[in-house]
Amino acid sequence: MTNALLTIDHLQTHFFTPSGVVKAVNDISLRVREGETVCIVGESGCGKSVTAMSVLGLVAEPQGKVVGGDIRFDGVDLLQLSPLEKQQLRGNDIAMIFQEPMSSLNPVLTIGEQIMEPLWEHLLLSKKEARAKAIELISLVGIPRPEEIMNAYPHQLSGGMLQRIMIAIAISCNPRLLIADEPTTALDVTIQAQILDLLREIKETYNTAILLITHDLGVVAEMADYVVVMYAGKVIEEGPVLELFSNPRHPYTRGLLQAKPVIGQRKKRLNSIPGQVPNLIGLADSCYFHDRCESCMSVCRLKQPELKQIDDGHRVACWLYEEESGLA
Repeated sequence: MTNALLTIDHLQTHFFTPSGVVKAVNDISLRVREGETVCIVGESGCGKSVTAMSVLGLVAEPQGKVVGGDIRFDGVDLLQLSPLEKQQLRGNDIAMIFQEPMSSLNPVLTIGEQIMEPLWEHLLLSKKEARAKAIELISLVGIPRPEEIMNAYPHQLSGGMLQRIMIAIAISCNPRLLIADEPTTALDVTIQAQILDLLREIKETYNTAILLITHDLGVVAEMADYVVVMYAGKVIEEGPVLELFSNPRHPYTRGLLQAKPVIGQRKKRLNSIPGQVPNLIGLADSCYFHDRCESCMSVCRLKQPELKQIDDGHRVACWLYEEESGLA
C-alpha cells in the first residue's frame, strides 16, 4: 500500500512478568490509508488490542514496552513523541473507541462534561460553543433528547447508548484515524448493526480511516476493505476482504471461517479449531500454529515461516505456499 496514513513496521511490544517476557506483539507490520477500513482479526490474546495501545502510546511502562519497530502517522514517528505531544495527538488526529464503555467513562462526571472535555482541550472552544457542539454530537450518533443526556451519568444509560457516547467523544475533533476495539462486544444484534452503520457513515462523511479490532468475522465481512489475521502476536495472513474470504490460504484463517455459524445450516455441532493458543512466554522458533494444524509438516516444527506475497495484495505466512510463491 502507498500513501499510508498509519504505517507500522516490525512492531514488537513485550510485557515483563515474573514468569518471563510475554511477546504480545511480535514483529508485525501493517498499513492503513485515508478513508480505508482495516480489520485486525484473531482470537483473544493474539495481540490485537496491544497493537492499538502501542499506536496510542498507552502501553503501561515498565511492565510493558515497545521494544522494537516503527510506528508512523502521516510521516510522524509516534515512538519519538514526548508525553505531551502524544496527549495532543490522542483525541485530535487519532481517536479510540474502547471495548468497555462503562470502564472507559468517568462515573462521577456527566456525559456532557466528558464530551466537552476534548472540545476544550483540542479545539479550544468556549463553554457555550462546546456545549452546543456536544449536543450536536449526541444527536449525530442517534441518541434522542440530547439536552437530557448531557446531564446524565454513565450508569443511567444502556450499553448501546454508552457505546454511542464513546463514538461521539471519539469523533468530536474529526480525527483522521479512528481505532475501534471490539466496538460491538456485548451488544445485542440490533444495536450492533446500528453501531456498524454509524461507523460506516462516519467513514463516508469525513473520509476517516478506521482500524477495527474484532474477533467477529461477520463484522469483518461487513466493514473491512482489508483484513489482517493475527495469531500469537504475529500476522499470519492479510489481504483484501473479498480475496481473503473467498480464498483463505492459512489453515488458521480457514479454521476461523469454518467455525463461523451459518444461519439455516443444520449441524449437530459447530466446527472448531482443536488445541489452544500457545503460551507467549518462551516461544520456540517454529510456526506457532503447528500443533493445531492438520497440514503440519516437519519444517513447521523447526522454523518460522515468513509473510510472503502469493497473490496480488494477498500475503500469508505458511510453509504450504513457499514453493507456490517461488521462494522455496
